[in-house]
Amino acid sequence: MNIRTIILGLIIVVIAFVGATLLMNVLWPAPSASLQQDRPALVSMPPLQPLTGTSTVLAPAAIAMTAIRDALEVQAPRNLSGKPANPVSKILSNAQLNFNITRGPLNVTGKPDALVISTPLSGTFEALGTVTGGIGGAANALGGALGNLVGGNVGQQVESLAGKAFDQHADIHGTVTAVSRPTIAPNWRLSPNLTAQVNVVDVVLPIAGIKLSVSNEVKPVLDNVVREQANTLESRLRNDPFIERAARSEWSKLCRAISLGAAAAGMPNLWLEIRPTRAIAAQPKIDANAVTLLIGVQAETRIVPNETKPVCPFPNQLELVPQANEGTLDIAVPIDVPFTEVGRLVEAQFNGKTFPEDGSGSFVTTIKQTAIAPSGDRLLISLLVNVKKRGLFAVGADATVHVWGRPVLDQAQQILRFTDIALDVKSKAAFGLVGEAAQAAVPYLQKALAEHAVIDLKPFAADAKKRIGAAVADFTGQSPGLAATVAINDLRLTGIAYDDKTLRIIADAKGTVSATISSLAWQ
Repeated sequence: MNIRTIILGLIIVVIAFVGATLLMNVLWPAPSASLQQDRPALVSMPPLQPLTGTSTVLAPAAIAMTAIRDALEVQAPRNLSGKPANPVSKILSNAQLNFNITRGPLNVTGKPDALVISTPLSGTFEALGTVTGGIGGAANALGGALGNLVGGNVGQQVESLAGKAFDQHADIHGTVTAVSRPTIAPNWRLSPNLTAQVNVVDVVLPIAGIKLSVSNEVKPVLDNVVREQANTLESRLRNDPFIERAARSEWSKLCRAISLGAAAAGMPNLWLEIRPTRAIAAQPKIDANAVTLLIGVQAETRIVPNETKPVCPFPNQLELVPQANEGTLDIAVPIDVPFTEVGRLVEAQFNGKTFPEDGSGSFVTTIKQTAIAPSGDRLLISLLVNVKKRGLFAVGADATVHVWGRPVLDQAQQILRFTDIALDVKSKAAFGLVGEAAQAAVPYLQKALAEHAVIDLKPFAADAKKRIGAAVADFTGQSPGLAATVAINDLRLTGIAYDDKTLRIIADAKGTVSATISSLAWQ
């Protein structure tokens, strides 16, 4: 027998074997398997109860010193006038003392514990009237007393100028300095806690030998005027509910549901419901550039499938908290995901995968279909697999495999892991379709599932971060003189729960928020 005959015989044997194999697969196909085949009975789960997260926003609102100055410039009077009492009426008959003062530009500065407002004063002092005469010794006696007070030989000069009119003027220069240590009270009222001080540069005005101190005559009147204005402003601010009015307006804007769009194609729109419950504030913080008010709100937040109309009673009291250097935003929300959507993730992760991945073992297992269902404290993963012995003429068969696992959230990796992985007893019997030898594939499959049976939840986290960021950006509308900045920096998944239809993921979004007020004219 020559070599050609041997090769031809081998080819005929191979063709015959392959043909027989194909014929067997056509005439006696492997039983078709489905994911519902021999599926274990599921343990019913009670429906998830409504759940809301507690979210907190603390926003520092920095009011620029220039904004405070401009607002005060409009309110503070520019001109002051007064009529001091005549200190020497027995000598200066019918004397009239008058002053008119104009304030200069306001200067507003800050230091760690106070707001300081100052302005220069300039104006004129006028004294006019008639010198009294003919009082003899009385005039001399009074003049001596006055001489001791204001200096000079008053008695002799008064007698010599008796009956003569006088009209004397002097320039006035000085400053007014007001200090405010503002505090906010739980009843939403602001107390400026104002104190003011007037300084007048002393000028001596000589009248009939009397050296009249302009500062002594003007300063008490100015003190009274400034004190009255400070008290009026103090009383008005203490009783003015302007902070409460602004808070009520913003409160009503917060109390609503904001559309987040659809979680996936074919699914309904989701809504972020915000229901504010507490108002928070800290005492004003003052530095060289601004007065910063830390204001905040605590709210119940949740994601719901339909638009809602929450009811949010406005709180009568502010809760005072310590000052903070930065604004913070912490939004906690439950995200409900249908198990049909979770199933898509599982399919994308497992379908088409082959185990063992390193090619070891005599059998290869390929996952064709995947499904997931909740059951008590475990999840059931059903797999339609094809098990085939390695080799050129290997014949494979399909089998349905059911795998139990307990879901655990891995917060660090933002994935859902499965622990206590176990193949269902009936699943092991399914490998008999390809012979007892296929049982060797069971430990490989179980090990592969234990290592790779994870559901990556990061797409949910990224999508939620984007949607919540877009929602809160709705609150940062810019107004003239007001600029607000809100940023979602991170969103982490912190917990899970589920029922027969829904996987609930608890998310916590963190970010920063701040506001800068460059003008108070918008209020």
